[in-house]
Amino acid sequence: MTPLLAIIGGTGLTALDPLQITGSEHPSTPYGEPSSPLIRGQLGERSVVFLARHGLDHTLPPHKINYRANLWALHQTGVQQIVAVAAVGGIRDDMAPGVLAFPDQIIDYTYGRACTFFEENLSQVTHIDFTEPYCPDLRNRLILAARQLHLGARESCTYAAMPGPRLETAAEIRKLARDGCDIVGMTGMPEAALARELGLRYATCAVVANWAAGKVAGQITMAEIEQNLQHSMARVKNLLIQLIALLDPP
Repeated sequence: MTPLLAIIGGTGLTALDPLQITGSEHPSTPYGEPSSPLIRGQLGERSVVFLARHGLDHTLPPHKINYRANLWALHQTGVQQIVAVAAVGGIRDDMAPGVLAFPDQIIDYTYGRACTFFEENLSQVTHIDFTEPYCPDLRNRLILAARQLHLGARESCTYAAMPGPRLETAAEIRKLARDGCDIVGMTGMPEAALARELGLRYATCAVVANWAAGKVAGQITMAEIEQNLQHSMARVKNLLIQLIALLDPP
């Protein structure tokens, strides 16, 4: 059965508890092995497939993730739409820890990552339109699902994709704010662009895990991030169940 939706889980979401698992796959791709097995199951009585972006034990740092293998493996299942869950830092003043946000733009500051499928054995150079990097229809359904659940999600923002794995300096965050960025993460690119190259409908549910560097006094700790994500992921799971009911069958 072709899954209705693929869910890519980021930091804080290496497993999807409400998922009634029906099987798993260990696919191979022309680009190597994906981050984790593909977990198939039922979510809200609809077929979905789940992939843990950082691996099931959260051992893959952002710059070591095989984004091409991940997207290719999901594409092979026949899925047409993907929701990517991502932990981020909050830059804009209303992006406090615990907030859910659905970015509509992204700025790519990463480097050195394999970022395209279009580089070998081409009959012609291929360029994708990336004016709107996230699927408007899937974003709108995420927004509707969040409204129905009264989650107070931020419905428009710009995601800054940074190289990682270190967190940013306060000066870097000030620069990102001047550039128009509202949230900052490490995995948004090339994931979004690779999905577009494969013709997949892709949207991100960003979970603000911490204030970005320099926004508040003191250091950012992993304990703080993990605590905030733990409190937020129950709402993300409810959001995904609500979203499923709003999606058209494949």
